[in-house]
Amino acid sequence: MRWLTHRPGYLAFASASALALTLTAPSAIAEVQSKAISYEDEGVPLTGYLYWDDAIDGARPGVLVIHEWWGLNDYAKQRAQMLAELGYVAFAADMYGNDQVTDDPSQAQQWMQEVTVDPELWRLRAGAGLDQLKASAYLDPERIAAIGYCFGGGTVLQMAYGGADLDGVVSFHGSLPAAPEESHGKIEPEILVLHGQADSFVAPEVVTHFQEKLEAAGANWEMDLYGGVRHGFTNPDAAKYGIENLRYDAQADARSWQRMQTFFDEVFSD
Repeated sequence: MRWLTHRPGYLAFASASALALTLTAPSAIAEVQSKAISYEDEGVPLTGYLYWDDAIDGARPGVLVIHEWWGLNDYAKQRAQMLAELGYVAFAADMYGNDQVTDDPSQAQQWMQEVTVDPELWRLRAGAGLDQLKASAYLDPERIAAIGYCFGGGTVLQMAYGGADLDGVVSFHGSLPAAPEESHGKIEPEILVLHGQADSFVAPEVVTHFQEKLEAAGANWEMDLYGGVRHGFTNPDAAKYGIENLRYDAQADARSWQRMQTFFDEVFSD
């Protein structure tokens, strides 16, 4: 287990203004293409979005992207596009279906709970998205990972616990479901958790329990903590939802995105 604590006061790898521009700019990069893909799970119609750079020849690593509890909105799609710009094929999966996206926290919580009430069904819904990524002709099937934000972070952890065919998973300011007893000794993907130390949605005892269960499970895991950083730190629009604990942090955003890239370099080189 490697556990790093980041503290304020160091230079970020990229300026906040540059990153914010990347996140908010329209899909104008000519080489990156996208396609809506319709699929379903248990009769629920789902629509995800595949992104790839058509200037790259041949198969490449793939990354599944799982959205925040708001639904598959533009933010998750922008992250998938950013991954395509890095040379991956990325699929932004739909966990709710029926084009359900909201700005209302109570509605978001209801939809999330409908998915997460049964961990097995939760994993199957995420797996349906993974199947769409695997169907891409651009994918190197031997190199696949998943990332998730908020609810999506918890989702990719559940995928790791459930034996998903992944090299690694990355949780950004995610919920931290503990590894269940039945996963002990069976967690194959490497796990990277990027977490705000001041995130009041996740109590310190929850963090400790999460770490202890990963250790007991024998998982290959790392958790980076960002001092003074709250929930939603990667999303420039986090504060617009009117929740005190949601705050964008440009430094933590830049550092966590860079850490993800290093992690992928490692897990995809095995």
